[in-house]
Amino acid sequence: MRSSVEIHDVDSGETQVVFQTDRLIEAPNFTPDGSALIVNGDGRLYRLPLAGGGLEAIDTGFAVTCNNDHGLSPDGAWLAISDKTEHGKSCIYILPSAGGTPRQVTTNLPSYWHGWSPDGQRVAYCGIRDQMFDIYTIGIDGGPEMRLTHGEGRNDGPDYSHDGAWIYFNSSRSGRMQIWRVRSDGSAVERITDSPYGDWFPHPSPSGRHLLVLSYDGDVFDHPRDLSVRLRLMRPDGSDARELFPLFGGQGTMNVPNWSPDGRRFAFVRYSAA
Repeated sequence: MRSSVEIHDVDSGETQVVFQTDRLIEAPNFTPDGSALIVNGDGRLYRLPLAGGGLEAIDTGFAVTCNNDHGLSPDGAWLAISDKTEHGKSCIYILPSAGGTPRQVTTNLPSYWHGWSPDGQRVAYCGIRDQMFDIYTIGIDGGPEMRLTHGEGRNDGPDYSHDGAWIYFNSSRSGRMQIWRVRSDGSAVERITDSPYGDWFPHPSPSGRHLLVLSYDGDVFDHPRDLSVRLRLMRPDGSDARELFPLFGGQGTMNVPNWSPDGRRFAFVRYSAA
């Protein structure tokens, strides 16, 4: 078994295995009705009904080299993907969630999608410009991108707070990768974690109660796959941080928003050695 897709309930502490396969499956996120997950594997996107039945391929048209940066709009009508088929570098597209022809959103490349604004009108992403990893947002119809960070270390993994006021991200500006947040208009930056770990992929819960973080050992800089990591839960301001559980994972475990709509559960992928 290579990939185990699982759901953890933060109140009960129980974890449910929903799908296992010998394939490499990554980055689950919930549909807005909570009935299914969207995952990627081998450059394609799939719907995984929680009632059972296995992976259902989503038609992404020409985009057949999707990476694990994808997600549904708040109303569930649209799917954002990051794909390099057309340009050779990751580009953000939007297509109907049921499948269809992708529409290009970003012109500056590479760009890696990471979050939708709560009103569904903007997306947040990591862009690499002149070898610098920074956080940007852009309207869903394209246009000029808004730069929110400015080369202070490597900045990645942005995700909106439940009310859209903040965008959380991970940054190496303090040395070790930690969690920060910036106002969605770029007006302020705050450090959230001060931990001995390499903290990545912050995901605020839709309820506004929690912030979920994937933490590597402190000497790991990037976000590789197949390492011993841990998932940590804290308040949105970084207080009351606690480890939920360790697992074998990393890249692909929870790169994208992974909370259930009610904010009580989250999905993730646990791996075994290749």
